[in-house]
Amino acid sequence: MIVGIMGAMPEEIAPLLAHYQTYESISFGGNTFYKVVLESKTLIIAYSRIGKVHSALTASTMILHFGCEKIIFNGVAGGINPQYKIGDLVLGEKLCQHDVDITIFGHPFGYFSEGKVFTQTDTALNGIAEKIAKKNGWTIYQGVIATGDQFISSKERKDWIKNEFNADAIEMEGASVAVVCDNLGIPLCVIRAISDNAGDEALVSYEEFLETSARVSASLVIQMIDEI
Repeated sequence: MIVGIMGAMPEEIAPLLAHYQTYESISFGGNTFYKVVLESKTLIIAYSRIGKVHSALTASTMILHFGCEKIIFNGVAGGINPQYKIGDLVLGEKLCQHDVDITIFGHPFGYFSEGKVFTQTDTALNGIAEKIAKKNGWTIYQGVIATGDQFISSKERKDWIKNEFNADAIEMEGASVAVVCDNLGIPLCVIRAISDNAGDEALVSYEEFLETSARVSASLVIQMIDEI
């Protein structure tokens, strides 16, 4: 089995590369992919770079070029559910694009023609992730993750996204990866560790907790690979 593991930034895949240690670096499509060969499976690891276009390109490359049969997206997100604390984990049960707006044609926010507002992830992978997190005593939720090509640091925008999509967390890549996997029939799990609260102080909080939160998320992914 070939499994793709994605992050958006180097910090989000660094703990994985440090754990596996032995890998082949492959340049393709303007990015570098790290191939890890294990006893019963092969991993293709990469950071996509930030944003929906880069993440969709990376996911498509993993599936269509490297033959990945499952995708796990690992990284950090801003929390907008008041229950979520920094370091908590959230599984994207479904994802949406909060910055899509063709409402002038009578469609809801987040909707593209011949598309849908919300894209579901894989229940089996989510179940594995949830079981492992609980075994380790990590706080984990399943919720709605909203994606957009914006770093949200405004309370007003955060509240709008929360109310419009009933969203629990915000990031910049997950929904585009979900659309790719949904169209190509590939099971997807999106795991995000909360690094900030997406409010007015989000930038300071994000920079302070990025690496810590990314390590928590990567630890879960490593244990998932052992079970898949």
